[in-house]
Amino acid sequence: MTRLLTRGRLLGAGALSAAVLVAAPFAFAQGPQFFAGDRTPAVRQAVKDGPARNVILFIGDGMGDSEITAARNYEHGAAGRLALDELPLTGSYTTYSVQKGDPGTPNYVPDSAATGSAWATGSKTYNGAISVDAHGNPLPTLLENAKRAGLRTGNVTTAELQDATPAVLGSHVVDRDCKGPQSMQKCPANAKENGGAGSIAEQLVQTAPDVLLGGGKKYFDQTVQAGEFKGRTVLDQAKQAGYDLVTDRAGLQAARADRPLLGLFAGGNMEVQWTGPGAKVGGTDPTRCEANPKLPAAAPKLAEMTGKAIELLDQPQGRGKGFFLQVEGASIDKQDHAANPCGQIGETVGLDAAVKVATDYAKSHPETLVLISADHGHTSQIIPNDAKSPGQTATLITNEGVPMTMNYATNTPGESQEHTGTQVRVAGMGPGAANIVGLTDQTDIFRTIGRALGLR
Repeated sequence: MTRLLTRGRLLGAGALSAAVLVAAPFAFAQGPQFFAGDRTPAVRQAVKDGPARNVILFIGDGMGDSEITAARNYEHGAAGRLALDELPLTGSYTTYSVQKGDPGTPNYVPDSAATGSAWATGSKTYNGAISVDAHGNPLPTLLENAKRAGLRTGNVTTAELQDATPAVLGSHVVDRDCKGPQSMQKCPANAKENGGAGSIAEQLVQTAPDVLLGGGKKYFDQTVQAGEFKGRTVLDQAKQAGYDLVTDRAGLQAARADRPLLGLFAGGNMEVQWTGPGAKVGGTDPTRCEANPKLPAAAPKLAEMTGKAIELLDQPQGRGKGFFLQVEGASIDKQDHAANPCGQIGETVGLDAAVKVATDYAKSHPETLVLISADHGHTSQIIPNDAKSPGQTATLITNEGVPMTMNYATNTPGESQEHTGTQVRVAGMGPGAANIVGLTDQTDIFRTIGRALGLR
């Protein structure tokens, strides 16, 4: 983690005191990054027509403008820039969902299942739905369409692979909680023993992306209840389908492209990168974030998973027409729910490192479309350090040596903080990226990617 230079002394992340509060705030920042001259030629150059060979879609779960700003302030300073800030074309999209059984009535505050289903299928649905319409009927997804077109496909997350955002690409169930064959209580019609396609874990294996990386091993360890694999685990089913299983960084680095890859790096969600005091009523003492001591040393970071996924998918042999890859930084949302600013910021910084991997690749592979957005907004706000908030607050010392107070007040203290219904940023580079400029809707991403890849 970056160390802090203040009044001539170099302070480690754990060696800060109240003296930091009077540190010169200009020690880290290099001054405002003003743009000189007319930007019209640069924007004109960024607008690229025609097809894309590859598409990489990044989703920061719960990564609204406030979450982006907090990570930028903390890591790079108020005048700094994240990698995701460097994408040349930006816009916003709306994120509302609809009522179950009533697609004409909006629900202004969505969840990740409905929002993920929106960009995965191009259709609005209800909160909790995984790539089914408002009446529960399955809808084809971007990843399924890409496979049918002969492209290689990948799905990467820091959450369980059965969590909403990765689940929407390769499964269709009426409730997001139906993650494994022994967890089907909320969607019996989807269960294999009742003639359905099975749980999210089973369907992900059946959809068969070339690369599946994340957590969620506990659902792959559940026992299949009906069909060919009855009495065996979903992991057995995956191995029978030809998947190589890896469980740590070394295994990931050694993986080859001639077989599909299943990386399971945690029983549930992967551990977050950073830790620190949770927000509380009345606030916290100013502090720094620390590396998470629970993070396994052998666990790959999101940037490493992203780089390996691109390496494996960008192969001439077999389906060499190109690829579609989705990458999720999942625990920005989960730490926002927990009112944990260090966890939230660390996961945003981790996603940003993965974005840098992809944009570096795209610069040398200009036929690649890179898109970055969020599924929905979330609770955290940056407020004045002396504000008397009725919610929960925590004050962090940024890498500039300046206090930054984060506020969480979308639910009663002690309860899970709530999503918000705000529009969120979408940014892009490469062929077709101009389609995200201005205000669009989340469902338009389905069509933007579909057009870029020539999908039906």
